[in-house]
Amino acid sequence: MSSPTPSHAAPRPARLALEDGSLWFGHAIGAEGTTVGEVVFNTSLTGYQEILTDPSYAGQIVVMTAPQIGNTGINAEDSESRGLFLRGLVLRELSEVVSNWRAARTLSDWLVQHGIVAIADLDTRALTRRLRARGSLKGAISTDAALRDEALVALAHEWPGLDGVDLVQQVSCHEPYPWHDATDPAWAYSTESSAARGLHVVVYDLGVKYNTLRRLAARGCTITVVPATTSADEALALAPDGILLSNGPGDPAALPYIVETTRQLIGRLPLVGICMGHQILGQALGGTVYKLKFGHHGGNQPVQALATGRVEISAHNHNFAVDPQSLPPEVEVSHINLNDGCCEGLRHKHLPLLSVQYHPEAGPGPHDADPFFDEFIRLMGG
Repeated sequence: MSSPTPSHAAPRPARLALEDGSLWFGHAIGAEGTTVGEVVFNTSLTGYQEILTDPSYAGQIVVMTAPQIGNTGINAEDSESRGLFLRGLVLRELSEVVSNWRAARTLSDWLVQHGIVAIADLDTRALTRRLRARGSLKGAISTDAALRDEALVALAHEWPGLDGVDLVQQVSCHEPYPWHDATDPAWAYSTESSAARGLHVVVYDLGVKYNTLRRLAARGCTITVVPATTSADEALALAPDGILLSNGPGDPAALPYIVETTRQLIGRLPLVGICMGHQILGQALGGTVYKLKFGHHGGNQPVQALATGRVEISAHNHNFAVDPQSLPPEVEVSHINLNDGCCEGLRHKHLPLLSVQYHPEAGPGPHDADPFFDEFIRLMGG
């Protein structure tokens, strides 16, 4: 397959405005138009296709800190969901060369196809430093030359933001479906086991990444994915051996219906959560959540398992964390983040329940945390 050829059309001016009044000038590399979202930065060096298809980025404008993005184009296999849910993309430099044997199109063409407004050729290092100092900010990207600078800043400032907003409904499936695809043997990165053969897992789709499903299927699980609105009784009627609450976007405190469903499931069968699922479990157990200053987004976050002292370099995508001081005594923190000390995992002392804030499925990211799925299988008796 020949590599897709980048477009050499004349550069189109674009601007990014932040709610603090700052303006950042560059060139459009995606769809025409104006978009508003919460601006966050991602520190991953590779895997931009998987990042952009992670439903957890719904409502957000993603700033990639890697200096050049787009080198490997876009292919048909690496997407982590059915589409793109982010609001916009910010790059330092879009690669002029696409070189990968699987590439079917350029990143720019893909962004245009999905209607994603994006900007490149601005100082993402300075932008990231601002976000680290001030926290995640509301922002607006526009390719509309008729929109005055002060109007673009006002759009960012007046946008209500994501706190208190249920974004899960935008990304969850609408009907239950079975999942069969396992990790492609060519990309397998651990000894696959059939120990879970016959174990049925119900996965609540709060914005699930496909690689979570692949890692369970690679271990022999039978998988049914259900919408976020599925009741506890409906889930139990499927006769699962365990339930997994997936990752997802937005404010976990805006999802009381999922928290209540989870509360009804606790203690009735093995139950695990990933990222948003971890935050939901924390609330269902009586805890509270709080918003981090600028969140964790990237594939290089160090997390320590407190029971063993083992450190895992892990993939993250979250703006909120569970407050460990709010948890009842029968729930213990199992993992902490070595950068800021926040809670990265929970375990119940008596019930078959555990969760992690980070992403053991990677996609993209390191594979250190993949044994989490083995823990889940052992919890189910596999």
